[in-house]
Parts: sequence; C-alpha cells; structure tokens
Amino acid sequence: MKDPIIFHIDVNNAFLSWTAVYLLQNGYTKDIRTIPSIIGGDEKTRRGIVLAKSPIAKKYGVVTAETIYSAKKKCPNLEIFPGNYRWYYQKSKELMEYLKQYSPQQEQLSIDECFLDMSGMDYIYKDLIELAYKIKAEIKEKFGYTVNIGIANNKLCAKMASDFEKPDKVHTLMKDEIVTKLWPLDVGDLFMCGKKTKEELNKMGIYTIGDLARADIKKLERKFKSQAKYLQEAARGIDESKVEERTSKNQSISVTETLPYNYTDSEKLKEILFRQTEEVCRELRQKKLFTKTIGVIFKNSNFISYSAQVTLENPTNHTKDIIKKVYEVLEENYKEDEIRLIGVRLSNLVSEKKEQISLFEEDNNKSKEEEDSIQETIDNINNKFGKSILKPASLQLLGESKSKKNEIWKEKNSSKKNQKSTKTDAN
Repeated sequence: MKDPIIFHIDVNNAFLSWTAVYLLQNGYTKDIRTIPSIIGGDEKTRRGIVLAKSPIAKKYGVVTAETIYSAKKKCPNLEIFPGNYRWYYQKSKELMEYLKQYSPQQEQLSIDECFLDMSGMDYIYKDLIELAYKIKAEIKEKFGYTVNIGIANNKLCAKMASDFEKPDKVHTLMKDEIVTKLWPLDVGDLFMCGKKTKEELNKMGIYTIGDLARADIKKLERKFKSQAKYLQEAARGIDESKVEERTSKNQSISVTETLPYNYTDSEKLKEILFRQTEEVCRELRQKKLFTKTIGVIFKNSNFISYSAQVTLENPTNHTKDIIKKVYEVLEENYKEDEIRLIGVRLSNLVSEKKEQISLFEEDNNKSKEEEDSIQETIDNINNKFGKSILKPASLQLLGESKSKKNEIWKEKNSSKKNQKSTKTDAN
C-alpha cells in the first residue's frame, strides 16, 4: 500500500496580499507589497496593532502584534491600511473552491491555509510535485497573490514543509527526508511547540528537533506529562490524523475580549471569563452541541499569546460544568502577568452526549434530565428578556466557593511569608 500524499497550501502574507489585490482592482496605483506598509487595527483604540507587514517594513524591524505607534517610530514613512475581513472571507472561499478541482478531500485549517489529500491522485496526475508547481502558478496568475505548498506523507510534515522558505515556493518533507530536513531545525520551529516549551526543552539540553526525536521519553514525560508523546512523535514526523472536512461537529466556539486596561487581578479575570462562558455555552446549546475540550486564551501586555485547555471524559453543554473547568484552567495556567486580552474556547464538539458518571459528584442529587430541563428554561427566559437576567443558583454558589478558596489561598501564602520573615529575624 502506497504512503499518503498530503499537500498543505498556505497563502503568503494573506491579509497584506489580499488587501493589495483589492486596492489594485479598485484603482490604487501602488502595490503595497512593494512599499513599507502594514495592515493595522484602529490606532485610536487597543486594537491599534500590526496585523501584517510588507517585506520592506519587516526590514525596518516592524513585527506583527506590536503597536502601530511603535512601528511608525521604526519606519516613519510607513503606510497603514485597515483590515477588510469581508474581502478576506471572500478570497478564502474563492481559493478553497478552486482547490476542490484537484482533490475532493480538503480540510481548511484557517482562513488562509488548507490541506489536500492527494493520495491515489498519481493515477490522474503523473507527477504530483509538478502538479504542485502548476497549482502555485495558476493561483498567482488567476488570483494575483502567491502561496507556498508543502508536500509530505502526513499533515504535520506537509505543514512543516510549507514553512521552510517563503514566499512562492514548493517544498517536500517525505518520510525519507525527516532526518536531513527536519531534524537540524531549531526545536522551536516544531509545529505546536511554543516559546515556553522551547525554553523548558533547552534547559534539558534539547536544542534541535533531532535532539527531541532522540530524547529519553521518560525524562520528557516527567516534565511534560501527556504532552511528551506528542512532542516526540512530531519530532519524528509521526502524524496519523486524516484530512477531514471541518464541520460544526469538530470546529470550535470561542469568544475573546480586549480589555480596557491591563488586568492583573485574577478575580477580575474570572468575572470576564464567567460572562464569556455563559455566552459560548448558550451558543453551544442553541446548536445542540456538546464540548469535550475547554480552553482559556491569554494575551499579555507584551503581546505574547498563550493558551491552556483541559479535555473532559464526558461531553457537556452545561454552563455550571464548563465554568468550573474554565476556572481550573485559569488557576493552573495564569502566569500572573498583565493581561490585555482573554477568552474562552470550546472545541472537540460533538452532537451526542453519552451519559456516564457525572463530572461533579456533589450535584448528583438532580437527574441529568432535570438539569437539562432547568437549563433550557433559563435559556428561554434569558433569550427573551436579556442575555444574563437569570442564573442558576449553583453558578452563584460556585463563584462564592471560588472566592473563599482564593481567600484561604491568600491567607496561607501570607502565613508562609510571615513564617519566613520570623525565621529570618530570629537568625
């Protein structure tokens, strides 16, 4: 049996490229890809940051996610253009429809990238690498922008390959190329290996993807627990996930909020998360879906984003169940830095709920049918009179118990500090 062949198609600098195409089609005489330019949010609000930059702006040191004010200090002649999200959606849809002619097996990863399963297509196309070059050239001629295409035996390696060198390139990362092409790369280049993970790996003497692939799995597990297996398999180019069309069953529901000022108080963050969780849970129930994975998204004052999530044994759409896990994720992963944006994401969505043991044993005095009926009644009232006019008493109690828990935690920490101080004085 032949190995699968996967293409990963990624638009080069999508927001800037698509904006350039729009402007040129509407009479603008300059191609903003060839001048110092950025796509930016409203400079007068907290959204005044760089969303995309031209190659020339990059040479001036402009980086994505910095403030427009900072970018203009680096490059005084910088030209700023607003995002056009309706146009981006249109261009994305246009690209995905075009690519369907080459394979019916398509999975859109984000607005500007997708996978194509080309397995078995060599019976139609004699040379799949040659076909990739043809697709790349057609997109450039037909739509006016460039893409990178990665070709590999699985999704992970195809994604890694498309990032090798940009723009307007085709790269391969087949099974027999893992050692020579993937292993020499910095471990931070590995897909889904964040900055903090890279730092921890470096502390263990792991600097390249090859180092990670050869590392002692038991040592990795002591540090990264269940994440260790993914990290090492990814470093070895192992990925068994299939190219699947994304539907409402496997997409996510999320909400994020840019805060009016930087928050450092976890109680204030909980207030925001509580409101956001109510919102996403209501949408979840309206779509008659259940979530198995609950996450919290953070962006700090240095524009560094990080997130954490927990996967449930039993899917749920009850606000009470979900907010409890949201708070747990916050308490375990908030780094006590200044937060400018925070959000909740529900993913791994399913349309059926398999009844097993309740997640929260203390609530077993009510049947699940009763809880569902109560939740439905509350949703109906809130939908009619206002988003959060009515809340279950258990949610209020949960908030109170969390506050008491935090007070106890603060008291314990204060007590420990006092003990240390007393010992120091005694010495």
